[in-house]
Amino acid sequence: MSPNECSGRTLAFLGDAVWSLYVRESLIVNGQGKGSTLQKMSIAYVSAKAQAHIYEVLHEKNFFTEEEEEYYRRGRNANGGAVPNHTDVQTYRMSTGFEAILGALRLCGKEERIREIWEETGKFWEV
Repeated sequence: MSPNECSGRTLAFLGDAVWSLYVRESLIVNGQGKGSTLQKMSIAYVSAKAQAHIYEVLHEKNFFTEEEEEYYRRGRNANGGAVPNHTDVQTYRMSTGFEAILGALRLCGKEERIREIWEETGKFWEV
């Protein structure tokens, strides 16, 4: 399936799972706790605020390609979905856009690019 056949929200749905898996694997590999501790620690990296921050930092560095920025816009502008009470609409939409990038890359089989994004985030957040 091509990312162009999916809505921005669908790309974000997949991207959320991709990012969550990267975070969880990293926490486990680095011996960062067990059980509920892992869940609490993962929130620091998978929350809407964290994902919006990641996008902002990488965007300011011109890290994303124009194609990736287009996936971001599709995710950010997607309609629907309830905004969690603990975040504002702008932050939530930014995080959805970031997730859409990841979902599109996954559908394109660009695992190396996802890894590059992950490694770049490691430069400003230690996981």
